[in-house]
Amino acid sequence: GAEPIAFVDYLALEKVDPAMSEQIAIGLERGAEISNMSIVGGETASLPEIIRGFDLAGTCIGVVDKEHVVTGEKIQVGDVVLGVPSSGLHSNGYTLARRIVEQSSYTYFDQMPGSSRSIGEELLEPTRIYREALEAIRECEVHGLAHITGSGLLKLHRITRFGFEITDPLEPQPVFRFLQELGGVEDREMYRTFNMGMGLVAVVPEDDVKRACQILGAKEIGSIVESGLKSGSLVL
Repeated sequence: GAEPIAFVDYLALEKVDPAMSEQIAIGLERGAEISNMSIVGGETASLPEIIRGFDLAGTCIGVVDKEHVVTGEKIQVGDVVLGVPSSGLHSNGYTLARRIVEQSSYTYFDQMPGSSRSIGEELLEPTRIYREALEAIRECEVHGLAHITGSGLLKLHRITRFGFEITDPLEPQPVFRFLQELGGVEDREMYRTFNMGMGLVAVVPEDDVKRACQILGAKEIGSIVESGLKSGSLVL
């Protein structure tokens, strides 16, 4: 629940490419603008002996009152689980996604079925930044927050010792169904690898569900139970 205030980036290149560096800078500036923070410094290095392509990393500094840190300790059985939509793959699951596409007859430049964009454009949709989560924390009693990143819904286990029963999951974007059908991937593996349309999960008491959903653009998807992790008929 920290308020972001500053960002520092690091870019290592195999060789200097001004056009690519400019595009990276534009993306970083856009992310900082959405997050309402400043890029206060950075480092660019040319390392042809070490790097192939480029390596980009960053550090974000935020502030939060110690007593307001959302740790998950307040989560209890009966709390409501809210799902916030993702914008796409969110930078996770690309090892599987690339393998599926590259072992098929498609290329990244082909139009994705059911979409006006190419497969590559769908896969490169920028990760959503959930700035509105800070407003939810200020206005509601938020017991837990979890980004759904690598390992998909399994990430929920890291915020509480209790279990999750997802009874009404968000509808995945078409890109997930395309990858699943193209690669013949089982539902269980999809939910253990990708966010499947849900990039952030919030846990709140019943009294705060309506307001939290309004702020986050979220939907009630389930509840906290004693143990386990179940999404529909899938036991994860």
